[in-house]
Amino acid sequence: MKLGVIGVGNMGAAIIKGCIASGMKPENIFGTGRDPRRTAAFAEETRIQLCEDIGDLVTKCDAVMIAVKPKDVKSVLKQAAQYLTEKKVVISIAAGLSVEDLQRMAEEGCGPRGVKTKIIRVMPNTPAMVGAGMSALCRNEYVTEEEFEFVMKIFSGIGSAEEIEESLMDAVTGVSGSGPAYVYLFIEALADGGVLAGLPRAKAVKFAAQTVLGSARMVLETGRHPGELKDAVCSPAGTTIEGVRALEAERFRHAVMSAVAASAEKSKNM
Repeated sequence: MKLGVIGVGNMGAAIIKGCIASGMKPENIFGTGRDPRRTAAFAEETRIQLCEDIGDLVTKCDAVMIAVKPKDVKSVLKQAAQYLTEKKVVISIAAGLSVEDLQRMAEEGCGPRGVKTKIIRVMPNTPAMVGAGMSALCRNEYVTEEEFEFVMKIFSGIGSAEEIEESLMDAVTGVSGSGPAYVYLFIEALADGGVLAGLPRAKAVKFAAQTVLGSARMVLETGRHPGELKDAVCSPAGTTIEGVRALEAERFRHAVMSAVAASAEKSKNM
């Protein structure tokens, strides 16, 4: 299958690089972007095919990924819809737009032709830009297993990917979509604590970030519950349990859970 990406910005470019790294041939990847100079430079760097406009890209590709800001999706789909056929798959990474929203936008653009558009909705996150993303995918009934596997492979190339029920997309937004910001805040606070305790700033940031990275790998690679791993670090009457006690006193868990709930609620009401 040939992939077209509308919007070769930070996320679009990361997805394309992930595709190439996982074995997809650059000649089977097409791109177009708002900044012609930047898009041309990226195409030259990666050897992907540069398209003149959205219509050109949709015509040439089997799967069309819309990687623009949510406010621009309707305009892009309107331009793309007249070139869509029932054999083409539309992939959206825009937050807050449901499969039903996307299908309606596409079908409005198709007019009297009444094309039954194949839609896959994806919620990636920013660590995808370093090949360590977490993406959630859902689809409508028109998408075949082969087509869905192709798209799963794309997002597995920039980290991990899971299929979920669309009803859970708001929860995913609260956890993995917005989660990197919470983690950056935690890393910053951890580093600030290190500076307070006497570490130079650069070393404090490195110690904090590597600790978060290593801890995440422990959870994923051991399969053990985070609480069990936490307990294993806490010696009786030791330094770590004293720190954990301080976090509990400041309602650390409650703050994190409230952040997820607030983000999910905002996503639901967009």
